[in-house]
Amino acid sequence: MLQLVATHAKYQILETVRIPIAVIGNVFFPVAVMLFFVVPFTRDDPAEATQATASVVTFALMMSFLFTYGVGVAEDRGKPWDSYTRTLPAGSAPRFAGRILSGFTFMALSLVSVVVVAAIGTPATLSPAELAAALGALVVAAIPFALLGLAIGYSMPFKAALAFTQIVFFPLAFGGGLLGPPGDGPGFVETVAPYLPTRGAVELVWAAVGDYEINPTAMVMLGLWIAGTGALAIWAYRRDEGRRFS
Repeated sequence: MLQLVATHAKYQILETVRIPIAVIGNVFFPVAVMLFFVVPFTRDDPAEATQATASVVTFALMMSFLFTYGVGVAEDRGKPWDSYTRTLPAGSAPRFAGRILSGFTFMALSLVSVVVVAAIGTPATLSPAELAAALGALVVAAIPFALLGLAIGYSMPFKAALAFTQIVFFPLAFGGGLLGPPGDGPGFVETVAPYLPTRGAVELVWAAVGDYEINPTAMVMLGLWIAGTGALAIWAYRRDEGRRFS
């Protein structure tokens, strides 16, 4: 089983790499946010630079999972190869697990690019303990976006999934306060933010890398978003499987 998962992951990674703009876009946008919104304004404040970098890391994580799963799954569903692999004796589990590994691979590439820019262009710093805590926070923070991406990918055709992902991406990023350090957004953003999954996710990362007090409302809403997107992903997958393979 592990060999099958590794094979599917390798295939999906190579398939994406053969379209260089897909990889470049995954790296470019988080780096652009760092260069335009973080580097020029945090040169003299290590704490603010660290928190702002945490925001952009969460931005990169959200973008990677929404587009890799939301758009990628929808695109694959339109290909005969996907239908064929789901009829094989091993079932769809190895391909699904390979997709998860592929998504984490490109997410890691995006995160590394942000960290490199932060290390070169800002005074942001992390202790080993804070780094470990941040990695754990990022795993939890990734859950709602991975589930939302899967729900989109399994419930919509490619063109609709691409448009819908683009529509929801920026409001979630801006509304959750991912374009700057804590408290840096306009008043209406700070009012709406605790009810969005992006805010709960980024607050976990802010707390991991610095002195930040988590908003209980944001954590409750993050849990509700995880439950809701999980239910939607399961429903979308079963609906797709029932329509095409029953």
